Amino acid sequence: MRIISEARLREYGGKDKNALKPLNLWRDLVRKADWKDFSDVRNYFNHADIYGNCVIFNIGGNKYRMIAKVEYQKHLVFIRAIMTHSEYEENKWCSDCE
Repeated sequence: MRIISEARLREYGGKDKNALKPLNLWRDLVRKADWKDFSDVRNYFNHADIYGNCVIFNIGGNKYRMIAKVEYQKHLVFIRAIMTHSEYEENKWCSDCE
């Protein structure tokens, strides 16, 4: 899969050094993936969920959440937001996925 934009991973990892290693692990797994549908995502990330047209990833043992849109046929993953679990629970990201 191709990740758009990996710069968001670097930016968030630069702000929160504890997130850097789990974000890099996520990136490495996704780059090697060939997802055809959400069930393929679940094979890689068994705690991933769907909300509207977004996929929600638990990163770093549920310390972080990543909101992404996945274009399976084009093999693209668009990172929409990365946040802590507590920021995620504020639900400010939801409107981007409806």
